[in-house]
Amino acid sequence: MDTQQIIIALIAVGVIILVAFPVHEFSHAWTAYRLGDSTARYQGRLTLDPRAHFDPIGGIVLIVSAIFFRFPIGWARPTPVNPYNLQFGRRGDVLVSVAGPISNLVLAAAVAIPVRLIWGDSGLMGTILDSLPLALLFNVAVFFVLINVVLFIFNLLPIPPLDGWRALMGLVDPRLAYSLRQVEPYGLLLLVGVILIAGNLLFRLITAVLDLLVAGARIVPLPL
Repeated sequence: MDTQQIIIALIAVGVIILVAFPVHEFSHAWTAYRLGDSTARYQGRLTLDPRAHFDPIGGIVLIVSAIFFRFPIGWARPTPVNPYNLQFGRRGDVLVSVAGPISNLVLAAAVAIPVRLIWGDSGLMGTILDSLPLALLFNVAVFFVLINVVLFIFNLLPIPPLDGWRALMGLVDPRLAYSLRQVEPYGLLLLVGVILIAGNLLFRLITAVLDLLVAGARIVPLPL
């Protein structure tokens, strides 16, 4: 990754930490609250304030992965939820779990709309390519969509401790869920193994969703 792309990635990561992560965790907290659990609210997590959700390690991982790897992944502080307080029981926990990843998809789609329209208009693209601030803003928007797509897909993987795992635990039979939870201490190893084994498949899936949203738009060179 060259210097221009590093700058774009760092700006996009800043927006993710300030916007996407808070929205993701707020979505968990708000859904849990609406379903009867006030745990996150009592702990000050029913807010869009980035300071309430920031995790230093997750932020560092996001920066490093955005610069050096194909998967720009990271995380915020997990939102506390007491599933025993939720309406619909275990099914309520499924709704809380998927609320976060869905929020990332909504953010990606919202930003993708102007990116897609601009990319398809040669006149607008010509103006952007001649302007450093506009080109930088366009590139950050593309990278923002990419990171949110990655967070959407990645968090839905049924691997502990991701949101997809919690959703799976709420969908399967309680006895099966109890048996499956025995693998939770090995969640990190499983996650690394999936990335190593199925990384190319995940990359193709991410690329397909990204292309669907932005119609093939990519980062453009900055006019210097």
